[in-house]
Amino acid sequence: MYLARADVGPASDVCGKCVALGDSWPALRMCLLCGYVGCCDRSKNKHAREHFRETGHPLIRPYKERGMDWVWCYVDEALLDPI
Repeated sequence: MYLARADVGPASDVCGKCVALGDSWPALRMCLLCGYVGCCDRSKNKHAREHFRETGHPLIRPYKERGMDWVWCYVDEALLDPI
């Protein structure tokens, strides 16, 4: 079982993998366990989901999106109450 950390902060303000590829993204997601910031599932690269597959870190939230206050669990494929 994973628990989100209250003290975790963003590791970046951009999706570093997209920047390296010269790509853009519609929205960013931040991992609530380690702070990794990656592009969302609407992007062609889906780096936030790739981070989950590589690390097993299942909890993300929107990063730098006004009015977006939710948590997503990749394991359960479900929205959770905000932390």
